[in-house]
Amino acid sequence: MLNELNQVVEYIEDHLTDDLSLDVIAEFAGVSDYHFRKVFFYLSGLTLSEYVKNRRLSEATLDLLNGEKVTDVAFKYGYQSLDGFTRAYKKWSGYLPSEAIKKGLGKSFPKLSFVISVKGGVNMEFRIEEKPAFNLVGVSKRVPMQFEGINQEIVKLAQSITEEQRKEMRSLQNIAPREIVNASYEADANFMKEEGHLTHLIGVLTTEEEISPLLEKVPVPAYTWAVFPNEGPFPSTLQNTMANVYAQWLPTSGYEVIQAPSFSFTKMDPQKKDYAYSEVWIPVRKR
Repeated sequence: MLNELNQVVEYIEDHLTDDLSLDVIAEFAGVSDYHFRKVFFYLSGLTLSEYVKNRRLSEATLDLLNGEKVTDVAFKYGYQSLDGFTRAYKKWSGYLPSEAIKKGLGKSFPKLSFVISVKGGVNMEFRIEEKPAFNLVGVSKRVPMQFEGINQEIVKLAQSITEEQRKEMRSLQNIAPREIVNASYEADANFMKEEGHLTHLIGVLTTEEEISPLLEKVPVPAYTWAVFPNEGPFPSTLQNTMANVYAQWLPTSGYEVIQAPSFSFTKMDPQKKDYAYSEVWIPVRKR
C-alpha cells in the first residue's frame, strides 16, 4: 500500500493543473475510494482534497513569484474565477496573491512521501474472522465525528435507551460477539476532519429478521472482519487502536477496508477507574 500511496503522490504531481477527481485518484491507486481516503488521512493528517489544494496553491506561489499573472495562475490550477482563487489563496497563505508578487512573499507545501518508520512502531494484535450475514439492531442517531475524548452526543444516546429496549436487545442477541456494541456508518464525506457527522448505533448483533418496532435494524452482509483487541485507559486506548488500524496496519496488511458498518464493544474493569478491554471490528477484503 505504501508503494501505491507514493505512486499516487507522483500522479497528483503530474496532474496538478488537470481535473483531479478523487475517484480517479483512487482508481489509479487500485483500491476503493473509501479505503484510499481513510488510509491517506490517517497517514498524512490531511484529506486527499486538502492535500491536492495545498499542493496546487504551493505551486501557484512559485508561478506568481516567477512573474506569471494572477489571472493566468488562477485558471491554470482549476479555479473558475479570479475571486475564488484570491479567497482560497488568502485563506491558505494569509496574504493576497498581489501581495505575494509585490513583496516577494512565499509559502510552500512540499510533496508528501510515505515511508515505513521502524522507530516508534506499534505492535498490534489482530485476528481475521469470517462472519455470516447478520443484523445490527438497536437505537441510533446522527452524531458529530470526534476522534478524542468522550462524545457527549453518544453519551446522550446511551442514556436515552429504555429498559424495554434493553430487554428486547438482550432477547435478540444470538451471534458473537455477544456484547452491546457501538457501530458507526453513513459518515459524511468530510467526517475525517471532524467537520461532519455519522450514524452511531448502540445495539447487538443478531440473525433474527423479525425485529420490534422499538429498535432499528441495519442489515450487514457476510464479510471478512479484522478484529483488534486492546486493553488500557478508556476511551484513549480504543481511539488510538482505531487510528493505528488505518495508519499502521492497513497500509502493509494486504487488506482494504469496506464501506460498511464497523463496530466495537467495551468491557469496563470494575477494579480500575476508566480502564477497559475493547475490541474493534473492521470489515475488510483482500486486495
